[in-house]
Amino acid sequence: MSQQELPAGAGQVAEQYPEIWEAYAELGRACAESGPLDARTRRLVKLALAVGARSEGAVHSHVRRGLEEGESAEALKQVAMLAIPTLGLPSGVAALTWIEDITES
Repeated sequence: MSQQELPAGAGQVAEQYPEIWEAYAELGRACAESGPLDARTRRLVKLALAVGARSEGAVHSHVRRGLEEGESAEALKQVAMLAIPTLGLPSGVAALTWIEDITES
């Protein structure tokens, strides 16, 4: 992901501290390659983790990347529905609205 595609805060860190950003990006690559999950599964898991962390910015970012990689809006929205029994209705609804911020725009 180029600095132009990063959310504002992350883009500032990447610009101001390129060596830290590169180390962080390398950690992400190493984690992605540490097991047998395919790219689609990793993307959905990362979206689910962002939902669980209640990080609106991260949800937006993972939804944008998911759509760019050919994921359907319906699959991304199902992640929010799967959050309801574990995280509760308010968290699942919040996640759905964050996902729809991107899929419905």
